Amino acid sequence: MKNRIAELDYLKAVFILLMIVFHLAYIGDKYPYAKSLVYTFHMPAFLIISGYVMNIAKGVRPFLRSMGWIFVPYAVMETGYVVMSALLPVRESVDHLTVSLWLDKLFLHPLGPYWYLHTLMLCGLTYLGVDKFWGRWNQTVSVFILLALCYAVLSVLGVLSLVNALYFMAGAVLKRTGVDFRSFFAPSFWAVVPVVWLSCDEANLNKETLSGVAMTYLVISLLLAVFRHLPERIKHPMNYIGSHTFILLVFSPVFTMAVKPLVKVFAFDATGMIFLLVSLFVCVLGSFGIAWCLDRLHLSRFFWGKSRML
Repeated sequence: MKNRIAELDYLKAVFILLMIVFHLAYIGDKYPYAKSLVYTFHMPAFLIISGYVMNIAKGVRPFLRSMGWIFVPYAVMETGYVVMSALLPVRESVDHLTVSLWLDKLFLHPLGPYWYLHTLMLCGLTYLGVDKFWGRWNQTVSVFILLALCYAVLSVLGVLSLVNALYFMAGAVLKRTGVDFRSFFAPSFWAVVPVVWLSCDEANLNKETLSGVAMTYLVISLLLAVFRHLPERIKHPMNYIGSHTFILLVFSPVFTMAVKPLVKVFAFDATGMIFLLVSLFVCVLGSFGIAWCLDRLHLSRFFWGKSRML
């Protein structure tokens, strides 16, 4: 924990909380423009950070082990999501549950919110492979050109989004070239001006466009400026959440589905803000609660590959 970068944990906390909020179907439907805005930058920023912090220099076996312990919770939760999609009336429903369909969703085309973990593992393993078999003889530029080509091939095969992979690679480029994340994304409150300007045109709300790239950069810059002025009583819980985003990525979808009945409970609030706040609290607390139970039952070593997650 001593080597963690507080600003990155803070950013991860902001983006994971936004992810949870707009995985609440009621909120996404009620505020479609806000959803489009957030979707322009929150996962691209998450992928940039993921590429920046991914450490392929620790050796092949330790790296593969770390990927393996991402795969285990991913496989468990993706399997559960596929099964539930076959049983419940959800948007991404499965008509006929078969072994071949399950394998397809698990290894090639993940269903639901676990695509990020699938992308993370695929991008990381490809990066490791290119680095080990090409990087020892070639310079950084050549490595990333080949890596981009590999990502393009995987995209053509339909198992990876090239745009998502390039965001991941952008973070890896920063790290490999020794550029400090906090220097590249220069903190500035002035970033709010172009953010508002870009947000006024819905055509700019697309992560696959240059305006989407600009929006991602500007939002990170703005958030880093805000971080400098936050009191410790806010920084501390945000950094704690940011250092445990894996838990929220894995378990929050359980609760975003479980809180749907609360829509009727809080129907008196036309804004949906009470539902949002209560649901966000339930999702975060519930996810940490499951992780705590796994720790107490000594099951974390089988699920996360470590004795304790919290």
